[in-house]
Amino acid sequence: MPRATPSAWHEHRLRVRYGETDQMGVVYHANYLVYMEEGRTRLMDSKGCSYAELERAGWALVVRKAVLRYRAPARYDEQLLVRTAVERLGGASVRFVYEVARADDGTLLAEGMTELACVDQRGDEPRPAMLPERVRALLEPS
Repeated sequence: MPRATPSAWHEHRLRVRYGETDQMGVVYHANYLVYMEEGRTRLMDSKGCSYAELERAGWALVVRKAVLRYRAPARYDEQLLVRTAVERLGGASVRFVYEVARADDGTLLAEGMTELACVDQRGDEPRPAMLPERVRALLEPS
């Protein structure tokens, strides 16, 4: 899994809720994608690129690829640290990388990557589009 430079990581903490676990108290695997989405949204906000504002302006970033590798289980009520970084900006896409770790001891629980494609929703039908220049400037990897 590609790694970002440590200075590029945005960190977001969250606590595992009971409803995110299975009968054994372990986080259900699909919830890591939700954690990654939360990390991505918070990273964008921290750079001044609100996803809600982007959508109100008629643009969307849709997931076209997601990769996830599990390393260790997260359990109910643990605090997690979701690290997110922009790995690459393409003409019409952006690639984010993630690490999900246990906050108290730093154990790496999962790592992943998502590629998002830019879509212009301002017409009758959504269509692929180049990333708006403002978005590109704000998300430029550090």
